Amino acid sequence: MKKSILLICAIFLSQIMLAQVTLHVVSVPNNTPPDAEIFFAGSLNDWNPGNPNYILQVHEDSGYFITFPEGEGTVEYKFTRGSWASVEGNENGGFIPNRSFSFTGSAQTITLYIQSWEDLGAGGGSTATDNVQVLSESFYMPQLDRHRKIMIYLPPDYYTSSKDYPVLYMHDGQNLFDNQTAYAGEWEVDETLNALQDQGDWGAIVIGIYNGEDLRINELSPWVNTQYGGGEGHAYITFIAETLKPFVDENFRTKPEPQFTALIGSSLGGLISTYGGMAFPEVFGKVGALSPSYWFNNTELMAFVSQTSSDFSDMRIAMIGGATESSTMEPYIQSMRNALLDEGVDVTNILVQIDEDGAHSEWYWRREFGDMYQWLFSEETLSTSAVRGNENFLKFLFPSNIHYSGVDSNQKAMIFNASGQWISTMSLSPGNNQIPQSLKPGVYFLHTEKGNLKFLIR
Repeated sequence: MKKSILLICAIFLSQIMLAQVTLHVVSVPNNTPPDAEIFFAGSLNDWNPGNPNYILQVHEDSGYFITFPEGEGTVEYKFTRGSWASVEGNENGGFIPNRSFSFTGSAQTITLYIQSWEDLGAGGGSTATDNVQVLSESFYMPQLDRHRKIMIYLPPDYYTSSKDYPVLYMHDGQNLFDNQTAYAGEWEVDETLNALQDQGDWGAIVIGIYNGEDLRINELSPWVNTQYGGGEGHAYITFIAETLKPFVDENFRTKPEPQFTALIGSSLGGLISTYGGMAFPEVFGKVGALSPSYWFNNTELMAFVSQTSSDFSDMRIAMIGGATESSTMEPYIQSMRNALLDEGVDVTNILVQIDEDGAHSEWYWRREFGDMYQWLFSEETLSTSAVRGNENFLKFLFPSNIHYSGVDSNQKAMIFNASGQWISTMSLSPGNNQIPQSLKPGVYFLHTEKGNLKFLIR
């Protein structure tokens, strides 16, 4: 049995070595079924839409591949999910002409995108909430001399308060907010944070950086992998630290300190987030690494942990993965934990979570994002000292009532607890106003939209 497996592997590797054309599908429609297999159907296999010998191979970080040995002439083809009823379509879910490539006598890799499936349609409209916006369609990255789309999520109370907010810098921005742009489903970061703020969370700004598609491996890996390439990760993280973050801090109400600044990502995004926290500890004090692909640069990363002169002992890091994702997922996470402890990171600042049902998939990262975010910031007190315009705040002891001496009816007021967490909203009218009786006795702060109001406690 072992000899057969070795023989198969040898044949497969020899085909790759002799291969002249590799088709690399970097994106499939968001409504693609999670367990779908993608087939090549073309003039090379008599247009068989479900030939098991022409199933594209899946790589966890970079999409789907199929490689063909040296040949001659031009090949026409399409992709299917196993039948002509499930053939690929155009951006509206309709018919597209055949694709084609030509053998040139030298190795080539062709990057491709599947826009839709004819049987599933275009995949529906945008699912992003109203507080998600495009920060820039083409933000310049001087460290890489290229441009990138950047999204921004602002908390629901951003325009009705004077609060300063922590900032999460997240990779693979296509997948964070909108099912229409996501690869295999979105994380629902906006819905999750909106719901948490409704429950009293302070709120956070999220910067979603679109990946570079065929440049993704390069940008999200700090060092070159001899098999898969990469190695532009330091320039990418430097862009976030020295170009993007200063722009965000200048134009939005942020908490710029490292303890309020997080790097969060999955797979290679987890790798580059971990590296970024150690390379720029004076900028990023929080790291969220979901299913981190440490295997891609594990030797170099572990050496960097022990050899860098940076002091990242105050870093707070969550490393979350599935027990059966890969043979290296859990041991590499545990090795990283031990290395960080050796470098002085307090054990209470490291979260290692290995889930039996964890998968290298958007649904898993979506499920874990909210709890991970709350853990990362659970030790930070966001009080009224973090709020600009403190003259808009009134400290009071409940139970009590508020006497509003202004003239505006239905003046909006927000109630915060002593830790600065939003509790509820009430409307003030001239005269006495009763504080909601649902509050527990204690110290609270009342915040109004106007700073020229007079209050008396009764």
